[in-house]
Amino acid sequence: MTSAPGPATPPAAPPDPGALLLTGTVGAGKSTTAQHVGELLAERGVPHAVVDLDELRRSWPAPPGDPFQQDLELENLRAVAAVYRRRGASRLVLAGVLEDRGSRAVYEDAVGVPLTVCRLRLAVPAIRDRLDARHAGYPAVLAWHRHRAGELHAILEDARVEDAVVDVEGLAPAEVAAAVLRAVGWEA
Repeated sequence: MTSAPGPATPPAAPPDPGALLLTGTVGAGKSTTAQHVGELLAERGVPHAVVDLDELRRSWPAPPGDPFQQDLELENLRAVAAVYRRRGASRLVLAGVLEDRGSRAVYEDAVGVPLTVCRLRLAVPAIRDRLDARHAGYPAVLAWHRHRAGELHAILEDARVEDAVVDVEGLAPAEVAAAVLRAVGWEA
């Protein structure tokens, strides 16, 4: 869940504590971008941790009334974020989905530091192309993700919970990560 080791010496003064949540529809590249953001932070000597929120809620079965297991995700995030902060991570990079403004405050409370949200945006047909490749051979899983992509895209367009948007069309993962850092002011 953390990126590769960075330089031997951290910067003279770590940046102010903060968390970045990369949001977007399924297939937008959140997890891949988070890993690349972590690599860029390591290159700059910024103490950080990368957390894929899907992994914090991956269990089965989901309880009634919480199909995406947000309660489990938040409980685990609170614990994981506290450990990473205690161990010196000044920046937390999260990959997940944030669907509404009310949830934003809950996630900020869970990480215990100011939260910035950046949405990765890609047209639904391009998302579906990515999903076709990712879930080839699993027709039921593919059908669910293809449907969810359009549904979630509409939810995120309406919710506007993000502080910044990065259009990812035609960009390589490292380019998306660099664009995210620029968009949220984490370049230095």
